[in-house]
Amino acid sequence: MSGLEIVLVVLLLLAVVTAARGIRTVPQGEVWTVERFGAFTRLLPPGLNLIIPFVDQVGRRLNVQEVVLDIPEQAVITRDNASVAVDGIVYYRVMEPEKAAYAVQNLQQALTALAMTNIRSVIGEMDLDATLSGRERINSSLLQILDGATDPWGVKVSRVELRKVEPPENLVRAMNLQMTAERERRATVVRAEGEKSALILAAEGRREAAMRDAEARERLAQAEAEATRMVAESAAGAGESALRYFIADRYVKAFEALGTNPANKLVVVPMEASALAGGIAQALELLRVSPPAGTPRPPASVPGAGTTGAGPWNQG
Repeated sequence: MSGLEIVLVVLLLLAVVTAARGIRTVPQGEVWTVERFGAFTRLLPPGLNLIIPFVDQVGRRLNVQEVVLDIPEQAVITRDNASVAVDGIVYYRVMEPEKAAYAVQNLQQALTALAMTNIRSVIGEMDLDATLSGRERINSSLLQILDGATDPWGVKVSRVELRKVEPPENLVRAMNLQMTAERERRATVVRAEGEKSALILAAEGRREAAMRDAEARERLAQAEAEATRMVAESAAGAGESALRYFIADRYVKAFEALGTNPANKLVVVPMEASALAGGIAQALELLRVSPPAGTPRPPASVPGAGTTGAGPWNQG
């Protein structure tokens, strides 16, 4: 091979190397920085880009898509001295690649340390119950703090989520016992309220029944008084004979009820039959009306009235 051919081969190799050093293809979703003699000059967007060979070089390759960063688990002490295990995730995106490349040395490590520190700070100001029930509040506080702290780095923190907030096992058992006791207390209160309401309703029912019963007795007494008054007024002209008739009528009806009752096989008469027969005779004499003219007058008394052995109640 002649010297000219060697020179041509060297020039060809140099051209290839120069082209390879000067042409850069940036993938979608990334932005590269260009450094000239170690100083930042410009950014390379996605696509085909040209740089000056041997003078410019690619510095940092940054992902401008939204990135999910895992926050490792750590033990955090709450304000009431309870230890909880906490981890989470942070969603962020590089908005200014030159700041993200040169304003912070290791972006993900810095974000992780910042998130862990602020998680301890936020939860340390809260009680255990507020920590377990206030995840939204914690997430909002962390988002505001991290977004403000990473603004000089050219990073936008879009979301912060706590994935795990777990107290120790012994505290979980104590909380379960407390929850069980609280539920039993509520059930006891509800049952007592139900029994109280039932007793109140029963008492009100008894009171209403007593009031109605008293009202019924009052009305019955009024009716009896009115009936007695009407009988007394009707018998005012007849005097004592009318009262004897009324009593005899009641006696007859009472003994009739006793005699017709199928449950009574034996009727005991606790009085003299002659006295009862005499009362009935007086009642018949009172009811007797004056006959018309020409009609013979019936006898004034019932035969056998006042005789001990001749009354109808002493037969047999």
